[in-house]
Amino acid sequence: MRLLIFTLGCLVFGNLFCANDQEKWLVYYNDKAPIEAFDPYSLIVLDSDFHPSIKALKENGKILLGYINLGEVAKEREWYESVKKDGILLQENENWPGSYLVDVRSPKWIKRVIEELIPQLLHKGFDGIFMDTLDNPGFLEAENLQKYRGMVQGAANLVKAIRLHYPNIPIMMNRGYEVLPLVANDIDIIVAEDAVTTYDFKNKKYLWQPKEQVERQVKILDEAKKVNPNLKLFALDYWYPDQPEEIIKIYQIDRDNGLDPYVGTIDLDVIVPEPK
Repeated sequence: MRLLIFTLGCLVFGNLFCANDQEKWLVYYNDKAPIEAFDPYSLIVLDSDFHPSIKALKENGKILLGYINLGEVAKEREWYESVKKDGILLQENENWPGSYLVDVRSPKWIKRVIEELIPQLLHKGFDGIFMDTLDNPGFLEAENLQKYRGMVQGAANLVKAIRLHYPNIPIMMNRGYEVLPLVANDIDIIVAEDAVTTYDFKNKKYLWQPKEQVERQVKILDEAKKVNPNLKLFALDYWYPDQPEEIIKIYQIDRDNGLDPYVGTIDLDVIVPEPK
């Protein structure tokens, strides 16, 4: 029986997190920011290796989710060589050099995630996990159905296995829209990365999403919410920190669409406070 419950729009698991317009969340992949910089935020996503003091943040009542890359393995991760030897790495991510897509259908990968990677995060003191790059299985299956058939279902099986083994931890998933209909009841928070803005890696600039793309994502999230009424809908957008007026617009559009937003930089290695 899962102890993680929702009540009056609040996420409860030892601590209390109310995901509404008055609450704030943050993604931060660095270890430089002082602890007081996190004061405005209730829920914080951190890198699994490079992060501020977990102990200090927990003492301040923060809910902490550890980053776990389910669809890729980066060279700097200590398990890279082992996964490479397993023979389940695929092509390199052209936007993030040194990060390689992984075959999520592999029992070896599922075993590693369940028995090694998640226990490491929880042992460090994280409350739960933030699952990234689950867009990859849908991309691969669409690119070459014959070669990658079953990738989306494999990703869904992985998420369900995580929930089965860890029924009481908060689970946040980034996008993974092809997988989402299959796992909406197995996660607690879905993040619409690039909800209203995106980043052009080729030209290295931030861009506004077309209106129809915003509407498409909102529709996908609304459908997932119908499957799981307790599902929390978050947005992660990117923009220039020195353009507060535009950042204010991004926050407003996200909130108008029922999403709890955070707007940062593409590397997520600095904290960008919401402009007043």
